[in-house]
Amino acid sequence: MKLKHIIIPAVALMLTGCTKDFLERYPTADISPQTFFKSENDFAAYTNSFYAALPDANYVFGESADNIVKSSVAAEVSGTRIVPTTDSRWNWSALRNINFLLNSPTAINYTDQNVRNKYFGLAKFFRAFFYFEKVRWYGDVPWYNVVIETNDIENLMKPRDSRVLIMDSIMADLDFAIEHLDNQKNVERVTRWTALALKARVALYEGTWRKYHTEFNLPDAEKFLNLSAEAALRFINESGYTLYTQTNGPSGKAYQDLFATLNADGVAEEVILTRRYSNELALRHNLQFYITARTQGKPGLEKSLVNSYLMADGSRFTDIQGYDTIQYFEEVQNRDPRLAQTIRVPGYTRIGQTASLAPDFEATMTGYQPIKWMNIVAMDGNNQSYHDMVIFRTGEVFLNYAEAKAELGTLSQTDLDISLNRLRARAGMPSLDLAAANASPDQYLAEQYKNVSGSNTGVILEIRRERRIELVMENNFRWDDLMRWKEGHLLTRAFRGMYFPKTGMFDLNRDGRNDVEIYDGAKPPATGPYQIPSSELSGAGKGNIVTNINIRKTFREDRDYLWPLPIEDIQLNKNLKQNPHWD
Repeated sequence: MKLKHIIIPAVALMLTGCTKDFLERYPTADISPQTFFKSENDFAAYTNSFYAALPDANYVFGESADNIVKSSVAAEVSGTRIVPTTDSRWNWSALRNINFLLNSPTAINYTDQNVRNKYFGLAKFFRAFFYFEKVRWYGDVPWYNVVIETNDIENLMKPRDSRVLIMDSIMADLDFAIEHLDNQKNVERVTRWTALALKARVALYEGTWRKYHTEFNLPDAEKFLNLSAEAALRFINESGYTLYTQTNGPSGKAYQDLFATLNADGVAEEVILTRRYSNELALRHNLQFYITARTQGKPGLEKSLVNSYLMADGSRFTDIQGYDTIQYFEEVQNRDPRLAQTIRVPGYTRIGQTASLAPDFEATMTGYQPIKWMNIVAMDGNNQSYHDMVIFRTGEVFLNYAEAKAELGTLSQTDLDISLNRLRARAGMPSLDLAAANASPDQYLAEQYKNVSGSNTGVILEIRRERRIELVMENNFRWDDLMRWKEGHLLTRAFRGMYFPKTGMFDLNRDGRNDVEIYDGAKPPATGPYQIPSSELSGAGKGNIVTNINIRKTFREDRDYLWPLPIEDIQLNKNLKQNPHWD
């Protein structure tokens, strides 16, 4: 197993670690723009450090919007964020290291222009990645393309540049990266295809943000939607990537095994870029402990997400009369197969074992216990998981293409067939029919996504359904989606779990053993099943589990789509202005 980007060279370590190191001079007299970057090995060694900026495992799997419910509620979900004194999000260390390379005279004048441009392309990819993150959090931010010196008062006291300038600069950086990066596939190195995937992601985000957030009066929404569609289509046509469809993986199910496979090389036909982990090198993470332990938040899928999975024949579960009072065993039958590859359903067995397991309420708040990313039991311990974490994959590019075209109003059935319908085909689901979707928009989804309108309403709702299902527990996509669609109100709903029609004992998977007891009044003596008071149900003695029952969630439409800037930085730089209504 190669782990090139995990090992950070000494030279890179000298350039990181200070919270205010954008104020520092060059690290040593021996490592400076005048004396470094004399060989391709210098470029390679230095740029290895950039990969540390990629999301870690916890960020990849640990989303906390309205897909996954936990025992605690993040401040951004509950609406209780405050203006922080300091904030690690407002950190510019990684940018300084990138600009150090791009402004080095020896790098700029390096004789082999192909080598220089390749590594400049890599640096610009990571600068785009860095600034996209900043824009998602803060909107306008200062644009820096130079290394700031301690006496550079003009840059140190610079105000925030407009989002328009930042996003145009990101696109320019990505275009340079696309032109100059290697086109060989590599699951652990940034390539041309990674840059195209990032461009499709960034441009879709920005295009839909500008379309739905009219309060910011930002221009060129269609320009960015077109850029997203063009980047995604080029990726589809030129990259050679496809979907992972093998049935010889750990579980024998392609969608589940895309995430259960330990080494991303085994799913490289779909995975564009991953963060490497290794048991042999003691590079591990906490995923399976998080999903199986009683002390790690007890994550579970939220009921509205479970409701969103279609029936196996493509019809809507929420069109069934009384769908909202169907119990667990019945509600998971004959559904989109991805449901059974995402949560425990009757007949579920752990990889490498044969015992059928019911949902474990000791480890899940809602009863819809995740199995995505899960592998063998030996990895359940604290910090004992070591599967690679997928950061970019082809399935996301397909969804980005379909959504960009739908939002532009130019989506065709052919567009769906080369993108979203390939995901449905892998799952064993019927194709999405464009005309039928627009002729009969799903009212259950329309009640959630209140800002969708026009002749393409039906297919946009279906693309959002597909995106929520396909990308759950990946890269915090759900939070970003709700923010760019201006649907933050969905975070204020009561989060719910399984439905129980009465008090008593319940055998969830019908194996002859009771798994849950719903009780009234005082807690009865424990008899084995997990006990839930009926007061935690949505009705009188019956209903859905209601999680975090004592937390009242709020979301301010005039404020909460952006994060507040930290107080300390505004005090240091009086030209920085706080985001609206965070004063």
